[in-house]
Amino acid sequence: MSSNHPRTKQKPDQVIVDIANYVLDYEIDSADAFDTARNCMIDTLGCGLEALSYSACTKLLGPTIPGTIVPNGAKVPGTTYQLDPINAAFNIGAMVRWLDFNDTWLAAEWGHPSDNLGGILAVADWISRTREAEGNSPLLIKDVLEAMIKAHEIQGIIALENSFNRVGLDHVILVKIASTAVITKMLGGNKEQIIDALSNAWIDGQSLRTYRHAPNTGSRKSWAAGDATSRAVRLSLMVMQGEMGYPTALSAKEWGFYDVLFQGKEFQFQRSYGSYVMENVLFKISFPAEFHAQTAVECALTLHQSEANRLNTAEKIKQVEKIIITTHESAIRIIDKAGPLNNPADRDHCIQYMTAIGLLKGNLIAQDYEDETANDPRVDMLRDIMVCEENRQFSKDYLDPDKRSIANAIQIFYKDGTVSPQITVEYPIGHKRRRHEGIPKLVDKFKVNLARELNKDKVTTILEISMDQKKLETMPVNSYVDLFWKG
Repeated sequence: MSSNHPRTKQKPDQVIVDIANYVLDYEIDSADAFDTARNCMIDTLGCGLEALSYSACTKLLGPTIPGTIVPNGAKVPGTTYQLDPINAAFNIGAMVRWLDFNDTWLAAEWGHPSDNLGGILAVADWISRTREAEGNSPLLIKDVLEAMIKAHEIQGIIALENSFNRVGLDHVILVKIASTAVITKMLGGNKEQIIDALSNAWIDGQSLRTYRHAPNTGSRKSWAAGDATSRAVRLSLMVMQGEMGYPTALSAKEWGFYDVLFQGKEFQFQRSYGSYVMENVLFKISFPAEFHAQTAVECALTLHQSEANRLNTAEKIKQVEKIIITTHESAIRIIDKAGPLNNPADRDHCIQYMTAIGLLKGNLIAQDYEDETANDPRVDMLRDIMVCEENRQFSKDYLDPDKRSIANAIQIFYKDGTVSPQITVEYPIGHKRRRHEGIPKLVDKFKVNLARELNKDKVTTILEISMDQKKLETMPVNSYVDLFWKG
């Protein structure tokens, strides 16, 4: 059957049309959104550089066939790889997501909107190098920031009222949708082509959450978003080559997305598309912890200061009756875990594990999820006496669009009848309500991550450009990516 099948007059699903209209026509005029996008981009790239210290990540990177170099291909930051944009999107997407340290959006559906940077940056870099080779002007970093704002918005607005995890689907479906929309536009797609590409993304095979939960928790959760944004590039390129779309991919009776995968329900929307998500996105700044546990870890670090001397040996831990973690419903559903934790992917999604490390060490770093730390018997001793309890006000404030808190409280009860203070933190340091505290620490995090992989001169140059909004926005994409490349 020819892909040049005559288009029917069937009206496309309005949900898909709305996304296409937003991507094509909406003008981002929020200085706050562009400033936050700049911080988001540098933080995300920094997270990718940090992941290069882990062989479990790097073994998946590079060309499909070793030694392949693509002329004018997209360069992968922190590496010597220059790849086709589909593979580059996977590489960058896997890197930035590997340590669960990039930004987060919490709503009815959880997710990490900066996962979209894999596809966005790969395509923007490839387009820019190709254009320059042909004597034309490259894309600018402002184009990347705009695409990030819109990808964040698409993923985040859909997530506000629609829970994919409740029907067993992984949130990376929204990465594929958001990336497909902005990438098709970046490739020069018109409204019809963006609609076609989006329809293909919705009817595509979707990831199950199997790999995020016991007994199957595994490393796929670290590369799933890279896979999703890479697939978005593939679908966008196919449509730009003339591949057809499917107007009622969502709403078709019996065979559409709603009936097959969403229990027959249509999507609900709380607000229209703008720049809300980027302006309110949550940064993981202090700890590589699943975001529902960020405030719990902060509570644990505070308690460490007063209680460490009562927890520093196995014998002393035996004198603890219980530790109560007061939390919100979403945290209980996703990271309340008992029993064996088999690998880092299991541990970084266990609120008890992360809290235990914070109480014992007064810190939490990516290395703490490895076996060396996990094998400390005190960790499981503390986990075994932890109890998670829901505070309904915490759950309510979590979903309140004006608050969007991620509250946790921790208190330690000893067998001698004494108790620790109850430490409560409503908003993590990466929350919009704590931006004044957070951004300086985000920049510090970026500096540390740059220094892991790049020489001093490159670090200096990257920092000087990245801290200057106007200078960064007007820089060619390929020139900026070159600064991160090691080839």
